[in-house]
Amino acid sequence: MAPKDDPETAALKKELNELIAKFQEEQKKVADCKIDDKCGDVAGIPKVPLSTKRMLKGHINKVNSVHYSDDSRHCVSGSLDGKLIIWDTWTGNKIQVIPLRSAWVMSVAFAASGNYVACGGMDNMCTVYDVNNRDSSGAAKIVRELAGYEGFLSSCRFLDDTHIVTGSGDMKICVWDLEVGKKTSEMDGHNGDVVSISLSPDKNTFVTGSVDRTSKIWDLRENKPKQTFFGHTADVNSVFYHPSGQAFASASEDKTARMFDIRSDQQVANYAPQNPNSGFTSCALSLSGRYLFCGADDNSVYAWDTLKTTPAGSLNGHENRVTSITIAPSGIALVSCSWDQYVRVWG
Repeated sequence: MAPKDDPETAALKKELNELIAKFQEEQKKVADCKIDDKCGDVAGIPKVPLSTKRMLKGHINKVNSVHYSDDSRHCVSGSLDGKLIIWDTWTGNKIQVIPLRSAWVMSVAFAASGNYVACGGMDNMCTVYDVNNRDSSGAAKIVRELAGYEGFLSSCRFLDDTHIVTGSGDMKICVWDLEVGKKTSEMDGHNGDVVSISLSPDKNTFVTGSVDRTSKIWDLRENKPKQTFFGHTADVNSVFYHPSGQAFASASEDKTARMFDIRSDQQVANYAPQNPNSGFTSCALSLSGRYLFCGADDNSVYAWDTLKTTPAGSLNGHENRVTSITIAPSGIALVSCSWDQYVRVWG
């Protein structure tokens, strides 16, 4: 049984919940329509036309994270077997296998250039590798080990080859200069673990999701949160910027996915779970923004029509929890990974 809060903490929580409820009521007053009502006369889209094109086999333990390179051909996956694997998704071949100092990897990232990959997890560190240079053992050379976190490293994304942004279990978002190995900024704003980061198309802003049930928009030029979005009733496990740069999607442990409009500062769509017993671990939007995909606890990847908020099918084949999904920047494929030890390419 969880310990009861002391009277002062309980009073503060009550006040906070009352303020959130007040803000949500004010938002409802200015919400003149819902996206599915406004798009009622828009033609629907076909069921998601994807099937497994490649089954990438190589990991021997749970795969927790996967991320595409900007070339839309290569991706990197991280597993509890203590390995990063760089894959050629067109052929299904392994390009590199990188042994890790800690097996507890939770997040991976591929630099847009394809020159670097990064990972981190329960070692409270973000490690960056140069995939074009090898050490004496033949593995990709470590460029930087970014330490100093007071919690696990939960998310990371490259801004460019020399800068990376990270989120962690100590509720902080940090931007690092990789050339000197130092933080250029450290931002606070969430009241719980930061578990997901998604960059805007222009890479001037990014959105974060947290176990505090909120998502926040941050401006790298100001180093502070610009907006906070409420609505989910459990951990926000994943966020993904809309290709237009004007909205983002989120996926939550509360078994719903949502779309938030940045300009109107509120939720504009709610995507009901196709399986009401399964929470969502990850989300991604198609290149057009018309399909929303969510990886789920029940081994499937679900899809919706973002405008009509109706189900658009599912991707089935994994035999355990789908932990992460990534969309090729060109829009030609989706890659998912799972606790079943496999990485699948859907196209």
